[in-house]
Amino acid sequence: MVKIGDKVRFLSEVGGGVVTGFQSKDIVLVQDADGFDIPMHIRECVVIETDDYNVPTPASKAAKAEKKRGEEQPARPQAPASAAEQPLHRVEKPEISVYRQPEMKGGDVLNVYLAFVPVDIKAVSTTPFESYLVNDSNYYLYYTYLGAEGKAWTVRSHGLIEPNTKLLLEEFEKATLNELERVAVQFIAFKDRRSFACKPAVSVELRIDMVKFYKLHTFQPTDFFETPALMYDIVKNDQTVKQVYVSAEELQKALIQKKAADDAPQPKPQPKAKHDGKKDLIEIDLHIGELLDDTRGMSNGEMLNYQLDKFREVMEQYKNKREQRIVFIHGKGDGVLRRAILNELKRKYPACKAQDASFQEYGFGATMVTIKP
Repeated sequence: MVKIGDKVRFLSEVGGGVVTGFQSKDIVLVQDADGFDIPMHIRECVVIETDDYNVPTPASKAAKAEKKRGEEQPARPQAPASAAEQPLHRVEKPEISVYRQPEMKGGDVLNVYLAFVPVDIKAVSTTPFESYLVNDSNYYLYYTYLGAEGKAWTVRSHGLIEPNTKLLLEEFEKATLNELERVAVQFIAFKDRRSFACKPAVSVELRIDMVKFYKLHTFQPTDFFETPALMYDIVKNDQTVKQVYVSAEELQKALIQKKAADDAPQPKPQPKAKHDGKKDLIEIDLHIGELLDDTRGMSNGEMLNYQLDKFREVMEQYKNKREQRIVFIHGKGDGVLRRAILNELKRKYPACKAQDASFQEYGFGATMVTIKP
């Protein structure tokens, strides 16, 4: 609970000060170092010092004691040290934060968003836009924000975003929208001076729909901005969002492959067994028109080989089924296919019996084979 007299720090922007009053239920007045009162939403303020019960903190006690000693003991003049005695200048490692950030309940689950906010929502067709990275978690994020240029990528922004904050990445005009058609967000998550569950590194590529920037209803109210915004999920409840992006080159390649597949001869469905009451009698129609939908571009030799391949496929399927009868319908024609079938039977299946099929049912254009393993 924020109270008058508390020293606070702003979450989403640099600065802070002392709470001097309340402008409304949710807006507090924060006096900065220059004496100006800044209205700020209460959720954007984090208390870092309080005057509850006037209990001094250890840090304030130490500061007062040091000040008192300095007033009681005047500084003594010191002789300048020689070059050999000059202390070495030590470069201190910069700290990520000067105090331990308060953690939000449920914030150990990563939720990260990329947001686009119009500067003037009433003039959405002409206004500039701002890009934000929203970190709705208790983790720090070392991030990189990139834009695609063909097959190459360019860094548009990079740095560190603190827990439970949003960070302005850039401001851009409508004229540069095409540069944002493909963007990517990469980051690693960690906590400072706290133990934490290690999260995997994230790299998400997004395709931004440029048309949405011209439509007012695209921008919706959110919990993170006072004005409507267009939000894209990067990580939702610890799950990296996968957006399928298909380039124009990949789409054209897929269409070419589909057309080639459609133009290729398509095999007919496999023949079904026909029952005659005693044994299963299988009929296989080897007419090329029954095997293929389209024979354009095929020579007579290629069509004959296709018919023989179908004959061999059926024979291999039933070669061990004793007394199985198979009728191969080849037509009368010039007898080329019939002779090829008989030669194949003599060479590879000499034990099988071959004879003309029933004239009444098939005329003179069918051969019946009885399997003899």
